[in-house]
Amino acid sequence: MRSWDGKVVVISGAGSGIGRALATEAAGRGALVAISDIDESGLAETAARLDKDRTLTTRLDVTDEHAWAEYADAVVAHFGRANVLINNAGVSLTGRLGDLDADDIRWIVDVNLLGVIHGTRAFLPHLIESGAGHLVNVSSLFGLVSMPGQSVYNATKYAVRGLTEAVREEMLVAGHPVKVTCVHPGGVRTGIARNGRVGTQTDRDEAIAFFERHFARLDPETAARTIVRGVLAGKPRVLVGADAHLLHQTARLGGARYQDLVAFIARRR
Repeated sequence: MRSWDGKVVVISGAGSGIGRALATEAAGRGALVAISDIDESGLAETAARLDKDRTLTTRLDVTDEHAWAEYADAVVAHFGRANVLINNAGVSLTGRLGDLDADDIRWIVDVNLLGVIHGTRAFLPHLIESGAGHLVNVSSLFGLVSMPGQSVYNATKYAVRGLTEAVREEMLVAGHPVKVTCVHPGGVRTGIARNGRVGTQTDRDEAIAFFERHFARLDPETAARTIVRGVLAGKPRVLVGADAHLLHQTARLGGARYQDLVAFIARRR
């Protein structure tokens, strides 16, 4: 699949940030776009930027397995097929592991991991049936390297990476016409920190300010273009942003010792 012209591209978490930018990028490349989000107002704002005759807009709770199944059927009924699924929806949870609330832990696992599993399971048969499918799961830089204060977020994003790589292997073994890509964005200027949750001993405003000051450097539109170029090139892994490349290479060269370097920098900050 070298072009998205005329292809049906399905994007979760399209109400803001990278998801919104992906929807705009896909539409600009001639795709028919199915966008979803649990945030109806944000989703409506995204839809207003797109051609309504080439867009399907649906409120979707990605933690609901049955809603995913119904959504997949609705997309195929509307467009006749589904060629690309981008599991983009995600949330954040900041704080030391011992300070995190059990309900918040279940919440982030439900959204970041089970949401990706449910979406993949619901759409994979349709991607196979299309004869030219592509599964794109958005992990994170923190699915390649770990960070203090991000333990459960790290866990979900490492899990998305493992899931995605295994599904890619399964498609290759079975000879199915579906390519699979795992995306690892670094710091992107989105609302993920502001819309996220924090532990009991974490100052919310301080955590947001720290993320936006030190990590959120890349604009969503540039991130979306990088992702789409990587997907169209058939890459199994796409790193987004200079920080993603730098920290990934640091971890590769340093092995497990990169954790000591991260801890040293964190103590100083």
